[in-house]
Amino acid sequence: MLLRGFAKPIESELIADIGAIAAQAPFRHMVTPGGHSMSVAMTNCGRIGWVTDPGGYRYDANDPESAKPWPAMPPSFCRLAAQAAVAAGFASFMPDACLINRYAPGARMSLHQDKDELDFAAPIVSVSLGLPAIFLFGGLKRSDKPRRFRLEHGDIAVWGGPARLAFHGVAPLADGEHAQLGRQRINLTFRRAR
Repeated sequence: MLLRGFAKPIESELIADIGAIAAQAPFRHMVTPGGHSMSVAMTNCGRIGWVTDPGGYRYDANDPESAKPWPAMPPSFCRLAAQAAVAAGFASFMPDACLINRYAPGARMSLHQDKDELDFAAPIVSVSLGLPAIFLFGGLKRSDKPRRFRLEHGDIAVWGGPARLAFHGVAPLADGEHAQLGRQRINLTFRRAR
C-alpha cells in the first residue's frame, strides 16, 4: 500500500532525528559479500542494525565501525512506523530495526528481498524523504517484471502478508534539488527483525 504524503506532517522532526543519528553513527558505503561497495550510503538505528560485509548479510546490535550499540530509535520514528502499519492494515507493528539509506544522484538499489529477518509476519514500512525516486516492486521471483511507482517526499510504502518477500528496488536516482534535503533522497526502512 502507498500512503501518499503520510510522513509530511512530521518531516522537520524526522530530518532532525536523522541528523542526530548520523552524528553518532555516520553514513557509510557498506561492502557486499561479493566485494562491491554499495552506491547507497547507510546507517541504522534501533535495537539492531542491518549490515553487510565480505562475511555476509546480517543484523548486529553494534555498529561495526565503532563497536558501540546503534543509536536508539527516536520516538518520532516508532510512532510513524506504527501509524503507517495500522493505516495499511497491520496492527501492533513494533519495529526493532530501522535501516537509513542515503541516495545521491545516480545511486540505486538492485532488486532484492528483505529476508534476513526472523519474523516474516511483520510488514516492511518504507519512508521516502527528499528527492523523488522510482520504486520497483516485483513478485516473488527475481524474474517477475516489477511495477514502477514514483515516490515523493513524505510518501510511505508498506508491504507484508503474501507480498512480504516480494523483490523490490530503486531505479538510479535522478538529479534534482529538494528544499529541505538538497541533492539527496533519504529512505527509512522499518523492520521487525528479531
